[in-house]
Amino acid sequence: MNKAGGTAVGLSGMDGRLLTARPNPNSAQLGFVGDVDRVDPTMLYPLINNGHIPVIASVAADEAGQSYNINADTVAGELAASLGAEKLILLTDVAGILEDRDDPNSLVKETDIEGVKKLIAEKKVAGGMIPKVNCCLRAIEQGVRTASIIDGRVQHSLLHEIMSEEGLGTMITA
Repeated sequence: MNKAGGTAVGLSGMDGRLLTARPNPNSAQLGFVGDVDRVDPTMLYPLINNGHIPVIASVAADEAGQSYNINADTVAGELAASLGAEKLILLTDVAGILEDRDDPNSLVKETDIEGVKKLIAEKKVAGGMIPKVNCCLRAIEQGVRTASIIDGRVQHSLLHEIMSEEGLGTMITA
């Protein structure tokens, strides 16, 4: 980001108590894997207001100081909600949510919360897409207006998603 002309500032969720973690229910099997318990974005405002781009590692500590690794998509969704973001965009290595996981041409361009829940119930959303979709749902339920899952392998995909009417991947709305 800095090389491209931005001014990135690297942080972790532990810096300034930006994130407070809690152990994931499966942490006994997974090790020190956690979930977001709280977000305090106070320290981000001066950075953002001064033109800096916070780049946040998804590591946070619990109240006792134990560090946990947290799913980065989950952290992005919680941060988006706490900052009052209008849109959450997740970059991944697939086109978005597919109606048929084996058919890359079956992209779901737009859906709402109920549509996503139906896709999950029908087992059309599975594997690594589940945490992405769940974080989108949670962000929308906390006030983010739209969440998009787009293919980061496509050149300029982020610009296309932001600057065009049709977007590239799957957009989820309330």
